[in-house]
Amino acid sequence: MAKRLMCKTLGAVCLGLSMMWSAPAAFALADVIETPARPTELAPERLLNDVTKAGDRIVAVGERGHIIYSDDEGKTWTQSQVPVSVTLTAVDFGSATEGWAVGHSGVILHSGDAGETWSLQLTGVQALELAIRSKEEQVAAMEERIDAAPEAEKGDLEWARDDLLFAIETMQSDLDIGPVNPLLDVWFKNESDGFVVGAYGMILRTTDGGETWQDWAPRIENPTNFHLNSISQITGGALVVVGEAGQIHVSVDGGQTWERRESPYEGSLFGVMGTGQVNEILAYGLRGTILFSDDLGKTWRVVPSTADATLNNGAVVDDGRIILVGNSGVVLTSSNGAELFRDYFRSDREGVMSVVPISGTGLLIVGEGGATITDARGKNLQ
Repeated sequence: MAKRLMCKTLGAVCLGLSMMWSAPAAFALADVIETPARPTELAPERLLNDVTKAGDRIVAVGERGHIIYSDDEGKTWTQSQVPVSVTLTAVDFGSATEGWAVGHSGVILHSGDAGETWSLQLTGVQALELAIRSKEEQVAAMEERIDAAPEAEKGDLEWARDDLLFAIETMQSDLDIGPVNPLLDVWFKNESDGFVVGAYGMILRTTDGGETWQDWAPRIENPTNFHLNSISQITGGALVVVGEAGQIHVSVDGGQTWERRESPYEGSLFGVMGTGQVNEILAYGLRGTILFSDDLGKTWRVVPSTADATLNNGAVVDDGRIILVGNSGVVLTSSNGAELFRDYFRSDREGVMSVVPISGTGLLIVGEGGATITDARGKNLQ
């Protein structure tokens, strides 16, 4: 099974093992950040982790730094020029031409030509340095609070400060290992304003198209640094982040502030999306779990489904159909606003990582088997 699919199901175990790599492994990681993706005609047939649209163009990202694009809805593909060969996990476009991709080793890539060529904007080392500076600022602010606090309150504040200092020590040790922590999703509102999320509670924001990034983790209620797996904007404008341990965070002010919502599920959520209706949220993940809210996450109901395969991604079709895709080749379809989903398991049973609608009622799916054109329920058309 491909590594990202394993991380989808093993979560912290897979990521935790990555932290045990030796120094030679760290040098190998540096090599793949500095080595361009190798051109290959097989890129459309290998593991692809995400797919999206850049105007009328379709762009997909996957293992070994592969990025491919199609101008004929997936019938033919062209491989992009990419400066790294790490596995890429997600891609999003803020406009028809300006796009960002993220992946292992904390890389952030940018394209200004609708995905044909890419440049490296950030690495995991730089992201870690941002997080360390952010924690140091929190320590300084905490010291001021301790100095001004009544004696009875100093103990709790000192404990909080010590937790921050321990986190800084851990991050500084991680710098000796190298850029091992992956980014898992990216979302851009336009050509300037965007977020990336990832392992161990990473969340970064930019307001200048990725020229600079800020550590946004202190604004999320995530004291144990659980992984943040997905970010999306829903109809009505709210932003939603979901992650490990059933985390759900909602922002109604463009990401400036976030509120953590109570979740009816304590397992990992790997994706979040809107339904097309104002303030409606679908969150989904481990064991086929599907959660629905029509009030920005204040209340939830569990959507019944006969499929228990982990769900990775979804899309809303212009005709109102909601599509969810996942491991074991599952494709779920709802035609009644997420009241109920009908499941279809593809014959190859290969994991499906992402989906976009194409002309008519068709779908383009990507995953373990590369890129495939299917009918409305997920059955191959070619």
